[in-house]
Amino acid sequence: MSNIIYKDESYSIVGVLFDVYNNLGSGFSEIVYKDALEYEFKKLNIPFEREKEFNVSYKDTILKHRFYADFVVFDKIILEVKPTENLHDKHIAQCLNYLKVSNYKLAILANFHRDLLDHKRIVL
Repeated sequence: MSNIIYKDESYSIVGVLFDVYNNLGSGFSEIVYKDALEYEFKKLNIPFEREKEFNVSYKDTILKHRFYADFVVFDKIILEVKPTENLHDKHIAQCLNYLKVSNYKLAILANFHRDLLDHKRIVL
């Protein structure tokens, strides 16, 4: 059996995702889900930072463009939130870019879909 990176922390995050989905359901904009997630993280004393900014280094300079991850949870896991019909490769690429610039190892991509909560673990 393979080792799952940040298993306990991931389990806590996914539990919060399901709690939010079970209470709100589908159809809301991304910002509503983010507000609900922030509420739950605070209530459960789960450390997080919302809209965490990351710089992009290139050779000997910092580029003007910045990345803003929806959440960084437990100071090591990126959480990206989407309310879309289907997750696309561009959503996964976005998470991979965040992992590259942050030097973190794990991102969770959550989709508050019409019929279900879908989530993917993206490991770099």
